[in-house]
Amino acid sequence: MPRHRYSREFKESAVKLVYEQGYAPAEAAKSLGIDPATLRFWLKKNPPPAQGAAPEMGLRAELKRLREENKRLLMEREILKKATAFFAKHQS
Repeated sequence: MPRHRYSREFKESAVKLVYEQGYAPAEAAKSLGIDPATLRFWLKKNPPPAQGAAPEMGLRAELKRLREENKRLLMEREILKKATAFFAKHQS
């Protein structure tokens, strides 16, 4: 299997996806089409900035909360769609 060579900019943007955007390493690797082990290696070589560690955890918590809220809202929307269809059908 041939070895892939990635530019420095590509590696930096992949690392930023994890540290700044809150992606899980496996999720970021999958979206970029690279091996998760490769991304973990890049992350080890480029540790997160010390001053950004605390805000990053806050961002991760907020991201988790927003994903849960989004899931709940999508479910509520589906329920309302079904209720609207049910009442429209029985009103006629």
